[in-house]
Amino acid sequence: QSGLTITSGLALGVDAAAHRGALAAGGKTIAVAGTGLDRVYPARHRELAHQIAGQGALISEFPLGMPALPANFPRRNRIISGLSLGVLVVEAALQSGSLITARLAADQGREVFAIPGSIHNPLARGCHALIRQGAKLVETAADILEELGPIAQITGLARQTDGVGNITSGLSRKGPRPYKNHRHRPAWPHRQSRCRRRATHGRSPGCHCSARRSPNHGNLRLRRVGHAPV
Repeated sequence: QSGLTITSGLALGVDAAAHRGALAAGGKTIAVAGTGLDRVYPARHRELAHQIAGQGALISEFPLGMPALPANFPRRNRIISGLSLGVLVVEAALQSGSLITARLAADQGREVFAIPGSIHNPLARGCHALIRQGAKLVETAADILEELGPIAQITGLARQTDGVGNITSGLSRKGPRPYKNHRHRPAWPHRQSRCRRRATHGRSPGCHCSARRSPNHGNLRLRRVGHAPV
């Protein structure tokens, strides 16, 4: 209803609920498969996959005939996060694959959101860990739209044609990419990086460090906001 496309992995539970919610609201949804597109995993989601194909898209990087191998799903998750402006983690244990997706999202410069739960629920511990690390706590859809609304508007305005029908991006990929520390600061893209190690790691005053630990930047953890591919 707000114009955002829901991207998920066609899995049981929250993934299927996200796809069905988008379809029921008349929106668009993308399912990223961990198999070849001639197979549906799990098989019970075959009808859901057909509905998604009619009101969104089914995509996969795997060739036809590829079965559902365990190693496929972390690879699938990086595509889910890469296609997204932000990633919402609803439930996650401390060793959950959802935390892999959240880490990939942070590395790719996407927003990370998490829904808190009971301290007695082991499936909430992963969400609580993400919130401690800087993910935005989410109680309602408005909390997500508050962050993604300005980004989505800028991304939409950036789609321009070059005069011969080719779509070009108005967002430069060579310019600096700002960071987010989840405090009340001006909306993206006006946030500026706050690299507190630039005096020691030899980067320029306009340094924009990686969102995660890297060999050249010590242990500083920063959150980065970026834009999805246009």
